[in-house]
This record gives sequence, structure tokens and C-alpha cells, in this order.
Amino acid sequence: MKVAVIGAGTIGGAVAKALAEAGHSVIATRRSVEKAMWLEEHGVRVIRNNVEAAEWAEVVFIAVKPNKVPGVLREINKAIGGKLVISLAAGIPLKNLKRLAPKAKFVRAMPNIAILVKESFTAYTSDGLSEEDITIVENLFSSFGKCLRVDEEHMDAITGLSGSGPAYVSVFLEAMIYGGLRVGLPRDVAKLAAAQTLLGTAKLLLESENHPAEIRDMVITPGGTTIDGIFELEEGKIRTAIMKAVDAATKKSKILSVEIKK
Repeated sequence: MKVAVIGAGTIGGAVAKALAEAGHSVIATRRSVEKAMWLEEHGVRVIRNNVEAAEWAEVVFIAVKPNKVPGVLREINKAIGGKLVISLAAGIPLKNLKRLAPKAKFVRAMPNIAILVKESFTAYTSDGLSEEDITIVENLFSSFGKCLRVDEEHMDAITGLSGSGPAYVSVFLEAMIYGGLRVGLPRDVAKLAAAQTLLGTAKLLLESENHPAEIRDMVITPGGTTIDGIFELEEGKIRTAIMKAVDAATKKSKILSVEIKK
């Protein structure tokens, strides 16, 4: 398909790259074009003009910051009538998007930065789309990794959990790597051991019917090494900290929606 990505920043650039590599024709826009020129190596045409991109495209991704969305939609309003427009902006509900551009067909989505390796989890919500439109949307999202349609009431929580999630996981991974360094592992060994352990555990969880607690208990033996490590994690309240992080990011997503209304 012919796809425009408005806002080729970190997420927008990853989206444009993934779509181009999946065989779609892609135009990406960015005010500072030179910062997005790396995309041309992946078959993406990079321009400044949002209207030109939107007029050319069959599907338009909006990948700008939430406070920039109203201005962008007003700018391209005439070019997106009847077209699928996929907003990746945190916190902006469908009703606000429709109010800004009533003739467009909107999808609200939240991927994450793992698009870069085609392992994103992308949740999306829509209203009033045809089955054909849904098929198009899911085909595009399949270029990113896994996708799932959810009720819109869950989108702020998705933003707080999986949208922001790679940052939480990176903090955890960094701590594991530093732990490895502290006990004498070479840096490259510590990085590989930590990352592969996380990857393997995630795959085990997805491909089995086990609860995370069951996987944890597979590793723990009475009087063994793991229980001492778990004791320290519990004393550091790691689970409480992670739950608070998801809660805080979810609340911020809701605040962004309120700010856009104003």
C-alpha cells in the first residue's frame, strides 16, 4: 500500500522502516529532514511537506507528539477525507481525533520501540471500520510484531504497560548486567547472558500455559542460590516499583487526553 508516516522521529522512523521492509511504498515526513535521511537506505522517501504526503497516501500514520496532533490534523484535514488514519499519539481518544477531522477513518494504536526488530506489541482500537479496513490495519501492524484489538478504555493502560514497557525492561536489564559486572563477568558476557535470559523467559511464558510464578518456582530450589536472590528482590520491593511505574505512566496518558481537550 501507499503509506505516509507523519513525524519520522523515533517511533515514526521505526514504523516507516518496518512498513518499507514489508513491501509497502512509504513516504515519511519530518521538519528536520536531514535527521530522517537514514530511512532512504530502507526505501523510504523523506520529505517535509505533510500535505503532500497525506494526499499521496492511502493510509496515514500520525506519529507526532500528542500536543502536535491537533495542528497536524488541521493541516492535512482536506487530504485525509475517507482515508484510514492511524494515530500513535498517547492519550488522545478517538472522539477527539474525529472532532478534529470528521471525514477521516481513525484508528488509535500504541506500539512500542521493539518495532525496530519486528517484535512490538501493538494494541489498537477503532470504531465504525469495515472488515476490509480492519484487515488492512492488522496487515500493516503485522509488520511490527504482534497486534491485538482492544476496547478503547484500555488504551491508556496499554500505553503505561507495553508502550512504556521497553524502558522499564531496559532498566531491569541494565541492573542485571551491572550485577554480572559486580561478580566479575566480562561486559559482553554479562550483556548476552542478561538479554538471552530475558528473551528465553518471555518465550517460555508465551509458549506455555504457566503463570510467571510457576516459572519462578521451576528455578527455585530449597536452600539454593535463587531463593537468596529472590529474597533481595523482595526486600527491594521490585514488584511494587514496577506496578507503580505502570500506574504512573497510565495516569500520565490520561492527563495528556485532558490537556488536548483544552
